Amino acid sequence: MTGPARENHRTTAFELFFDLVFVFAATRVTVLMAREHGVHGLFQGFLLLALLWWTWEAFTWLGNQARADDGVVRGGMAVASAAVFVMALTIPEAWRDTPGGLDGPLVLVGAYVLVRALYLAVRFAVDGAAAESGTAAGDDEGARRRLGLSLATLLAVVPPLVAGALLGGWAQTVLFAGALAVDRAGTHLAARHGGLRVGDAARWSERHGLFVLLAIGESALAAGVGAAGRAVSVPLLAGVVLGIAVAVCLWWLYFDVVAPAAEHRLVRALGVIRVKMVVEGYTYGHFPIVAGVIVTGLGVQGVLARAGEGVALGGFYASVLYGGAALYLGGHVLFGGLMHAVLSLPRLLAIGALLAGLPVAIALPPLAALAGLALVLVVLVAVETTRYAEQRRDLREA
Repeated sequence: MTGPARENHRTTAFELFFDLVFVFAATRVTVLMAREHGVHGLFQGFLLLALLWWTWEAFTWLGNQARADDGVVRGGMAVASAAVFVMALTIPEAWRDTPGGLDGPLVLVGAYVLVRALYLAVRFAVDGAAAESGTAAGDDEGARRRLGLSLATLLAVVPPLVAGALLGGWAQTVLFAGALAVDRAGTHLAARHGGLRVGDAARWSERHGLFVLLAIGESALAAGVGAAGRAVSVPLLAGVVLGIAVAVCLWWLYFDVVAPAAEHRLVRALGVIRVKMVVEGYTYGHFPIVAGVIVTGLGVQGVLARAGEGVALGGFYASVLYGGAALYLGGHVLFGGLMHAVLSLPRLLAIGALLAGLPVAIALPPLAALAGLALVLVVLVAVETTRYAEQRRDLREA
């Protein structure tokens, strides 16, 4: 039916395609946040990002037990990819249906429930196949209890999601937030039944690293939307260069030392400690990192749309530009604390600089505000490149 995941089983091309669909859906959230242009819209966006993230994480855990490019897992993930793409198309209408056609919020909820139901069905099939083959995972009573709790949680969140889609506005926001809280609580209870296993530690680092990489790339491309339809000019080209500089810095800050150091630490951990690191550092700790990338991309998109206009950037785009980068760095600080029990002083100082510079960025021209962000990130990269030169060399030799 499907092959079990083995040690040294790395990410497959099919999983990369699956990740790309999820990242595309995540970047579509910026369309909704830009249109709502306020605190409520940002909250809506974070709720949708959370729904996408926890769904992706569920399939990532599934790939830890069975090969994603084989048998029933591949079939289930293929159908889930189509459903997630439907979600991506309806995300801009998640709170405000466009007249004509199907009801956008209800289609979004239906596609989300289908993806979650597909996960449970595939999980049931994988556990059944493991039981028939006599593996420990198939005989694990805790696995069956986790599956039952997950099903009960899904049934519990459907009514508030449907009711929210029908009501709209703040009522929908509250109901969606409540559904997400119930979903997280149910998943937490299910995980407490034990039996979670992490096979190839390097695979977890690779899977999440690829997702972060795709998010940075997609956000850089989405920022180009802000330049669409504008005449090529010096301010526009300057904005593009600064936007790419920001994207390169985001990449550098994650992949130069953080990702390989975390992978090295995870490989050396064993048993329960390794599972704890994966759950806290990757499943939970990577959400602010990915969300920070998406929100920063929205800010760059807003700058490019206003490059050369000679007006102030304004509160909304300054907040998402500087706040998104601060969230990204905050996720790094959290991740480092969970994986290595240390706090990065340079990144904490960079977060402080961004938050302190936010009021100034609101009144600055768009290009000047973007240049300020790029300057903070470039200085941080330079400081850490010098400070961690020996550690970087040791990691590459290892």
